[in-house]
Amino acid sequence: MTDDDGDPGHDSWPTATRYLYLARHGEASADETTLTESGRRQAVLLGERLRNIPLSAIYHGPLSRAQQTAQLISAQLGAVSLHQSELAGDYIPYLPAKEELPPDSADAMLNFLAQVPEEERNRGPALAREALAEFTGPVDGDRPRHELVVTHNFLIGWLIRAALDAPEWRWMGLNHGNAALTAIRYAPGRPSSVLFHNDMRHLPAELRWTGFPPELHI
Repeated sequence: MTDDDGDPGHDSWPTATRYLYLARHGEASADETTLTESGRRQAVLLGERLRNIPLSAIYHGPLSRAQQTAQLISAQLGAVSLHQSELAGDYIPYLPAKEELPPDSADAMLNFLAQVPEEERNRGPALAREALAEFTGPVDGDRPRHELVVTHNFLIGWLIRAALDAPEWRWMGLNHGNAALTAIRYAPGRPSSVLFHNDMRHLPAELRWTGFPPELHI
């Protein structure tokens, strides 16, 4: 296939598998301006976990807790480039209408979303669409690519629900622990596959589920 100017069209370019690794930032201080000592330890242990993965890049959101986590991970890996991206930030990826939601939980979910400042609710969906375009799908070339995104709970839920072709509201209800790891595989000609989700095997018991209520500590 060629374009009108005779050059090979994009559809004829080779594509390769993308392995996308998603990590939530480490535990943050009460004012969320820095990582706690536990959060720093979580990040270091996650970096050690990732040493055998051939990462080509680490992307992180602009908030300090994500940036610090990414820097500590990077320090365990050596020459892996760091990139700050607003697309990896903390925002509401999709605002559902009440009729989209399960009747028994719709009011609670909408009340939760109403607590988020209006500016954040309004800007989030556009960023979420851009994040899908930037971070998902097979990559150009003939070699697999491994990338890490250090981000926040909501974006991880958004990317997982997209990988599973779940309804857009279903980013809600997916809880991701601090410095836990998720991996999604995007292979040419194949449906996307969540290889594992919220994996905390690199963390000792006392560093798992930090910040979550006891009923989620499983």
